[in-house]
Amino acid sequence: MTHVETKESLGIKIGLEVHVQLTALKTKLFCGCDADYRSAPPNTHTCPICLGLPGSLPVVNEKAVESIIKIALALNCKIITDKEVRFFRKNYFYPDLPKGYQISQYDRAGGFPVAVNGTVEVNGKKIRIRRVHMEEDPGKLSYEGSLETSQYVLVDYNRSGIALVEIVTEPDLRSPREARVFLQKLRAIIETLEIADFRLEGSLRCDANISLKGGERVEVKNISSYKDVERALNYETLRQKSALSKEQTIEQETRHWDEVRRVTYGSRIKEMEHEYRYFNEADIPSLIFSKDIIEKTAKEMPELPDQRKTRFIQEYDIPPYDAGVLTGNKHLADIFENCVKLYPHPKTVSNWLMTDFLRYVGEHDLEIEEVPITPNKIVKMLQLIDKGIISGKIAKKILKEMLSTGKDPEKIIEEHGLTRIHDEKEIEKVCEETFNENPKAVKDAKKDKKAINYLVGKIMEKTKGRADPKITQKIVKKMLKENREEPTAE
Repeated sequence: MTHVETKESLGIKIGLEVHVQLTALKTKLFCGCDADYRSAPPNTHTCPICLGLPGSLPVVNEKAVESIIKIALALNCKIITDKEVRFFRKNYFYPDLPKGYQISQYDRAGGFPVAVNGTVEVNGKKIRIRRVHMEEDPGKLSYEGSLETSQYVLVDYNRSGIALVEIVTEPDLRSPREARVFLQKLRAIIETLEIADFRLEGSLRCDANISLKGGERVEVKNISSYKDVERALNYETLRQKSALSKEQTIEQETRHWDEVRRVTYGSRIKEMEHEYRYFNEADIPSLIFSKDIIEKTAKEMPELPDQRKTRFIQEYDIPPYDAGVLTGNKHLADIFENCVKLYPHPKTVSNWLMTDFLRYVGEHDLEIEEVPITPNKIVKMLQLIDKGIISGKIAKKILKEMLSTGKDPEKIIEEHGLTRIHDEKEIEKVCEETFNENPKAVKDAKKDKKAINYLVGKIMEKTKGRADPKITQKIVKKMLKENREEPTAE
C-alpha cells in the first residue's frame, strides 16, 4: 500500500495574527487627524501626536474602544473587566515608526489585552482566539521596484496612528486552505459589525506563523489578502518540507511574501519578545471595562453570520450546507436575501448562487462585491426561465455575461438572439436537417428509445440550446413514428 502524505502527516501548525483597520472611524487612534488618508498626498494627515513629537499627549479614540468590544463579543472572547488594561510602548527601530516605538498592548509584565480566550467555528471545528488588542498602525514604506532591489525607501506617515485591532489565534489551523477559510469567516463577522471595509487597500493584513514537524516556527509578514495567505502558506509548506527532507535546519525567522513572484524570502532572524523592550505607556491612562458597558454593547450587536445561518435554515428551509456557504460572505448573504424578497423560491436562488455565480467569481479571482450585478437582474433572469423565454442552459450563458458586464438579461438576449424557439415549424425544419445528416442515428432511434436523446442533443446543438426541449422531443418522436419501416417477414 502506497503511503499518501497528508497535511496532518507533515505536522503542520498554523497560527495567524490578523490586523484589522477600523476604517469606519473618522479620526486616528490617539489624535484628531483625519483617518481617510488613502487618496491624500504623502505626509499631509499628520500632527505632533501621531508623529510623536516631544510634549505631545495621545488621547484614546472612544469609538475605537466601542469597536473592539464588539469584535471581542463577536469572537466569543472574555473581555477583561477585573483588571486595568494598559497601553505599552513596543520599541523597535524601523523607518515607518516616527516615534521609534509603537503604542500597543502587552499580555505580560502586568499588562492585559482587551479580551482573551475566544473561539470561531470553521467547518464544525473551533479555532481558538488567544487575544484581541488595540494598537496603532505604523506609516507606509514605498520602494523603487521591490524591497530586495530598491536603492532607497520613501516614507508616508499618513497611515501612522490609524486604529488597528489585532486578533491572534492559537496554532489550531492545520492547512493553508483552513487558514483561508478562517479568514473568510473572520471577514464576514467584522463586515457584519460594519466597523471595517475590506475593499480598502491595507484594511486587512495578516502575519502567518507556520511550522512543520521537526522545524522551528517561521513568521511570514504583511500578507494583504486571504487568497495570498493561502498561497504564502502553501509555498512555505513546500519550502520547509523540501528542506527537512534534505535534513536542513528550519530556523525561527521572519520572512516576507512577494505577491508578484509568489515566493517568501528571508528578511531577518525572528526577534524575541524581550528584544522589543516593552514598557508601560505613561501618557495614556489605563482602560477599565465595566460589565454595564459590555452588556449594553451586547444588546446592540447585529445578527452575526452563525445566527444568520440558523435563521436561513429555519426561515428559508434550505439545507445547512447551503446556509453555511451563503452566510460565509456578508455580500453573498445580502444578495441571496434581496433575491428571495423579489423571487420567493429560496432553494432555486441558492442553487444558482452556489454553483454558476460562485464558480465565475472563483475562476476570475474576484471578490463578490466586485461583480457588477444586482439582485434585480438575477431575479429577472430566473423569471425569464419560468416563463419559458430562455432555457436553463441559455441562462447559464446569460449569467456569465451579466457577471462580466452588469448588463440586463433582456438586453443580452436581444443582442445575441437567445430567446427559446417555440415555433413547431422552425423546430421541425431543424429536425429534418438533423435526420438527413444522421441516418444511422435515426435508424438506431427507431429500435432504441434511448438513442432518441442523441438526435435531440444534435438538434439542441444546431439551435445553440434555443429549441424548446419538450417540443423538440415531441417532434422527433412523431417523425420517427411516421418514418418507421415495417419489419421484414422472414
